[in-house]
Amino acid sequence: MRSIEELEGICTELRVSILRMIAAAGSGHPGGSLSAVEILTALYFAVLDYRVGEPRWNRRDRFVLSNGHGVPVLYAALARAGCIEEAELAGLRALGSRLQGHPDHVRLPYIEAATGSLGQGLSVAVGMALAERLDAANDYRIFCLLGDGELQAGQVWEAAMSAGKFGLGNLTAIVDYNRVQLDGHVKAIMDLEPLADKWTAFGWHVLEVDGHELREILPAFEDAQREKRRPTVIIANTVKGKGVSFMEDTYAWHGKAPNAEELARALGELGIAGSA
Repeated sequence: MRSIEELEGICTELRVSILRMIAAAGSGHPGGSLSAVEILTALYFAVLDYRVGEPRWNRRDRFVLSNGHGVPVLYAALARAGCIEEAELAGLRALGSRLQGHPDHVRLPYIEAATGSLGQGLSVAVGMALAERLDAANDYRIFCLLGDGELQAGQVWEAAMSAGKFGLGNLTAIVDYNRVQLDGHVKAIMDLEPLADKWTAFGWHVLEVDGHELREILPAFEDAQREKRRPTVIIANTVKGKGVSFMEDTYAWHGKAPNAEELARALGELGIAGSA
């Protein structure tokens, strides 16, 4: 078991990788990638049961990144975990690369589902959770990360209703609640509140945490694992662009790559000199 301090160090590494790969690509989505760093760190370095080098191991836990545009954080985690080569990150969004701008499960075996058409990932995860119930030979859990903006899509709530109806205790959803979407603040575009009450009404076990505090995130995942009768949703209160002051809490950095000067400034804030 890694210490909190070690996990926090990994968080910084992932943020550096995210910024460098998006800058190299000249396009991408830094805001949501940075806000989900602690969530992905907890999953890939403390929670998920998976095997490096055996991406289709039958008993692996499944992770679905529903907000697929935030995939740089997933690629960074896979590289840090040893699932893909670190050098491959430089090929983000390149023609022919396995690391496309949205997850591609055909090209990259560690990806469970092709996502990015927002609102669809939870439905995929519900299907996986139902399938696990029928798979007597294997025992695994399903995790799904959703952006808050995509909760404005009706399909999310159809999936949530289904998961509650079937009592999918093997399913955990995480909402990256950074309150900023493509072109503004979520509250101004389509307010989600009362968000916790909505999930409760659909039959979910609801937890709320500081999405940048591993000491809250890890116990929440433990709580979710103990819940067997209902699906669990962890509402992670986060900051868009977390870790880089000029990217935080603004939609301007939802889908914009930093230039060389901005990259150097961002890396400097993370304690890294230079842009290479």
